[in-house]
Amino acid sequence: MKKFTFIGAGSLEFTRDLVRDLMTFPAFDDCELMLMDIDEKRLQYSKRGVERIVGAGGHHAVVKATTDRREALKDADGVLITILQGGVDVWRHDIEIPMKYGVDYCVGDTRGPAGIFRFLRTAPVMLDIIRDIEEVCPGAVVLNYTNPMAMLVSYLQRNTDIQITGLCHSVQGTAQMLAGWLGLKDEELDYTCVGINHQAFYLKLTHDGTDMYPALREAVKRPEVAAEEPVRIEVFRHLGYFITESSGHNSEYMAWFRKRPDLIEKYCTHGTGWNPGAHAYILNEYLGREDTWEKEYTDWLENGEVELERGEEYASNIFNAIFGDHTPYPFNANLRNKGYVTNIDRDACVEVPVLADRTGIHTLDIHTLPQHLSVLVNNSAKIEELAVQGAIEGDPGKIFAACLFDPLTSAVCSMDEIHRMVQEMLDRNAGYLTYFKTLKI
Repeated sequence: MKKFTFIGAGSLEFTRDLVRDLMTFPAFDDCELMLMDIDEKRLQYSKRGVERIVGAGGHHAVVKATTDRREALKDADGVLITILQGGVDVWRHDIEIPMKYGVDYCVGDTRGPAGIFRFLRTAPVMLDIIRDIEEVCPGAVVLNYTNPMAMLVSYLQRNTDIQITGLCHSVQGTAQMLAGWLGLKDEELDYTCVGINHQAFYLKLTHDGTDMYPALREAVKRPEVAAEEPVRIEVFRHLGYFITESSGHNSEYMAWFRKRPDLIEKYCTHGTGWNPGAHAYILNEYLGREDTWEKEYTDWLENGEVELERGEEYASNIFNAIFGDHTPYPFNANLRNKGYVTNIDRDACVEVPVLADRTGIHTLDIHTLPQHLSVLVNNSAKIEELAVQGAIEGDPGKIFAACLFDPLTSAVCSMDEIHRMVQEMLDRNAGYLTYFKTLKI
């Protein structure tokens, strides 16, 4: 009987989906599903939702819930982390403060000043979770879904020997999108994807041994396709390889798309549902959910359809490969670079192909990015590592430097403006940065 612990189980839809996936494997039919969250109300809703899935599938899993993290983790075989440190009323300032200085965000959870400060708030909490795991379930396989993925994984892997990796759905999600554009079934498209989280490139894209990039270059000329992913298609046209993650996200990571109103209108207003500025999309959406989540989840509990078919997230397949029926499972993982990508800084967090099997998670090959791609990707990786070092050392100067060299921020702000912006963000987050030596740059 395996035990799976969900830290941040109040992330209702994500927990529901991950549990559904686990239940599709016979090896986990009678597992223990331990849900943990600091929000008692959301936790109880999550428990009811998981129990509904277990009941609908006729499974024998035991569902438990607690606000005690160590109790939740004790003797766990697998741990899934899906936390948000600070809530919407806190992270909204990650978006609103940079916006005052002209840094226009869409999501703001991965890179740039917004992603860096989200990381700084989350890092000590994640490390506390890992310290508990070291004591009460040191053999557990830990899968992190919390953003910003690369900085958190790099930070944690520098601080523990626990087997932890970071998971994202952008690699397989983008591959499915490309298969659709090419008229293929998902499983018919073979690929090798390498880089860092949200900024990895498909170095190989084939079908039955045939290179599909020529067909993709034709596919993106179709009006309906061109309108779907304006930023990523522009990157593809100029760099020659397709990139992971959405146009909305990627518009934040580069200097070319959100630095002027006319560019925002051209690339970021239309297609993929992304509107100009975070206020029009992610912030208002999440603020609105604070008022609607309870009714929406209650409606699903009472009348909603229970999906029982496995989704596309990696987690359940990884657990099955390691301690289920041991079917080997290839996927893309986030982990510190130990020579896996030759032209990305060593020890930076990379996203590379790996294999999960009964002995754990293993990298498959050594990769080298085309030189022009390594310039783009390694720049982001270096900035992330600068922020990680700033967190480890409690050094606000390194946090300032990481923001200073961010492509979008440096494209729209002077050095003095960035200095003032970062100081304002340090001051706003002071209650979460008590591990820093000082908060003055």
